[in-house]
Amino acid sequence: MEKSTRLGIIGGTFDPIHFGHLLAAECAREAFELQRVIFMPSARPPHKDLDKVLDSEYRFHMVEAAIKDHPAFEVSSLELERKGLSYTVDTLDYYLSELPGTKIFFIIGVDALRIINTWKDVDRVVGLCEFIVVTRPGYSLEPAESCYQDLPLVLWEHAHYLEIPGINISSTEIRQRVGDGKSIRYLLPDAVATYIRENHLYREAQA
Repeated sequence: MEKSTRLGIIGGTFDPIHFGHLLAAECAREAFELQRVIFMPSARPPHKDLDKVLDSEYRFHMVEAAIKDHPAFEVSSLELERKGLSYTVDTLDYYLSELPGTKIFFIIGVDALRIINTWKDVDRVVGLCEFIVVTRPGYSLEPAESCYQDLPLVLWEHAHYLEIPGINISSTEIRQRVGDGKSIRYLLPDAVATYIRENHLYREAQA
C-alpha cells in the first residue's frame, strides 16, 4: 500500500456491511480530506458474542463486494489474520509503524464512543489517532453528558463530531429480514445482497 498522509480506518464486524457503514465512511473521507479509507473487519471482537458472528471469510468478501467501485476505499484482512482478540491499539500500532508520518482518523459511531473506556489500552489509543464520531441529525456530542463521564478527558482533544444524513439501518435488521424471507433491497449494495443469496447466508433469523 502506498503511503498516505491522512488515512481513515473504519472497523466493525460488518455482518453484513450496509449503506449506513458506507455513508459514514464516505462522509468522513470528504469532510476530513482522507486519501483513503480502510474497512477493517474484526475477527474476534471482544464485545461480541462470537457464536452469533458470521465466519470472517464471508464478512471480508461482502465488504470487498460493497466497495469494489470506490477508488479510495479498501478492505484489510489484518485483524482477520491476527491471532487472539481484535484490538484497535494493535491495528493502530501496525499502520503507524508501516506508514510513518501518517495521520490516522478512526471512524466510529456514538454508540462505540460511549464504551470506548472498555477498549484495551484506551489511553494509548487516544494518543495514536484522531476520532471521527459520526452521528445522525438531532444527536449531539456533549462531553458533559452523563454517558461520557467515565471517558478519558484527553479524548475530547482528539474527537471530531461529524453529522451525517440519517439512515436507520442495522446489520441485525438485515439478518432478521433475510431469515424471515423479506427483501433487503435498498438496505445494502446489490453486490452484497447477491453474495448473501448465492452463499445462503442468514437463512435462520438471528437476534
